Amino acid sequence: MNTPYTPGIAAARLPADELTENFADLHAPLNPHEAAVAADRCYFCHDAPCVTACPTDIDIPLFIRQIATGTPEAAATTIFDMNILGGMCARVCPTEDLCEQACVREMAEGKPVEIGRLQRFATDTVMDKGVMPFTRAAPTGHKVAVIGAGPAGLSCAHRLAMLGHDVTVYDARPKSGGLNEYGIAAYKSTDDFAAREVEWLCSIGGIEIKHGMALGAELKIDDVVGCFAATFLAVGLGGVNALGVDGDDKDGVSDAVSFIETLRQADDLAALSVGRNVVVIGGGMTAVDAAVQSKLLGADTVTIAYRRDRDAMGASRYEQDLAASKGVKLLFNVMPKAIHGNGAATELELEYTTTKGGKLTGTGETLRLTADQVLRAIGQTLTTDAGLDLNGGKIAVTGAGRTSRAGVWAGGDCAAGGDDLTVTAVAEGRDAAMDIHATLMEGN
Repeated sequence: MNTPYTPGIAAARLPADELTENFADLHAPLNPHEAAVAADRCYFCHDAPCVTACPTDIDIPLFIRQIATGTPEAAATTIFDMNILGGMCARVCPTEDLCEQACVREMAEGKPVEIGRLQRFATDTVMDKGVMPFTRAAPTGHKVAVIGAGPAGLSCAHRLAMLGHDVTVYDARPKSGGLNEYGIAAYKSTDDFAAREVEWLCSIGGIEIKHGMALGAELKIDDVVGCFAATFLAVGLGGVNALGVDGDDKDGVSDAVSFIETLRQADDLAALSVGRNVVVIGGGMTAVDAAVQSKLLGADTVTIAYRRDRDAMGASRYEQDLAASKGVKLLFNVMPKAIHGNGAATELELEYTTTKGGKLTGTGETLRLTADQVLRAIGQTLTTDAGLDLNGGKIAVTGAGRTSRAGVWAGGDCAAGGDDLTVTAVAEGRDAAMDIHATLMEGN
C-alpha cells in the first residue's frame, strides 16, 4: 500500500496494520521449553559476577536454577524479594551493559545467558496469575508519605507496606508508574504492562495512591512532613532542557519526552503525527526511543545528532545498534547551531565539534539537515527542590537516601548520585524504605 505524499508533520503515514506490527513486543517472551534451554546454559557460579553487576543484587544463579528445576514461581519470589519491579526491569533494563555483560558465558563465548528474558519468564508466570508472593507484617502504627509513583516511589511504598507501615503515595499525573508509564518506548512495554504492574504491586495492601497531587503545587512539603512519620521523595526530573539556539521556538520543534509520552498514551497510533524528516538531538535512551519510534510511525528519514563520539553516548551500544537496524542514522560530533524555516522548521544547522583540553568546542564547520521535526533529548531537570540541599542540580543525599531535612528521604532520578536507570531507582527506593523502617522502629 502506497501512502500519498504529505509534507511536514502529519498522521497516518503508515496503515494501521503496519503500525501494529511495528509496535509489537520487541522481544517475544520465552515459552517454558525455551526458558529451560536458556536456563541450562547457566554455570550457576558461586561468586557470580552477574549478581555484582545487578544494581538490585538479585541472586541470579539461584533464580535461574529455580527455573531450570521447574519452579518459576520460586524464581519470581527470589527476584521480587530484591526487585519488586522485576517484571518491568526485565523488559527495559540495559542487561547488555549490566548482568549479561558480566556473565561468564559472555566473556568465554560472546553469548551470555539470557538473564533478562529468563527474569521476564519467571516474573510473568507469577504476575499473570495475580499472585502477590509477600504478605504484610503486623501494623506498626506509622504512616509514611511517598511523593512520586515512579519506580523508586513504588519500590519504597511496597517495601514499607510489607513491613507493616501505612503508605500514602502522591503523584502529579493521572496514572501511576512514572517513566514506566509515560517515558519508555511503547515496543518495550506492551499490553498496558506498567498499569498492570502497579495494580499487582498494590495488592499487598496498605498502599493508597492519590493522583493530581504535585509537590510544590497541590502538595506542600511542610504539610506532608507535619502529617507523616517519614517522607520519601521520588519526584523524578520533570523539566526539559532547551536547545538555546536560534529557531528553538519554531513549529515542529519539541522535546522528546513529550513526544514519547503522547505516543505511550495514544489509543490510536494512526492518529499520531510525525515528520517526514526527523532529527533527534541527544545521545541517551530518550533520544534512541524517540528516534526509533519516529521511524516506526513512518518518518522517511530519522537522524540522531549527538555532540560527542559514539563511546560517550548514554545509550548502550545495543540500543545504538537497534536504532541503526530500524533505519535511524547516527551522526556524531555535531551540536545544534540554528533551526531554519519560515515559522516552521525546515532545516537544522549543525556545527562539527572536537575536544580540546578535555573541553568540547565547535570547529566552525557546519552542515544542514532537512528537518521538519526536531526533538530535543538533551537532559531533564529538577522542577522543585522542596527546600532541600542540592548536589549538581539534584537533591543531595547520604547513606540510604537521607536528605538535609530530618524525616525526609529521596531516591530515583531526582536524587544525586544515581545513573537514571529504572533498576537503580528501584534499589534506591527499597534501601530507603529499609532505612525509614529502622529509623521509625528505633524506639519500639
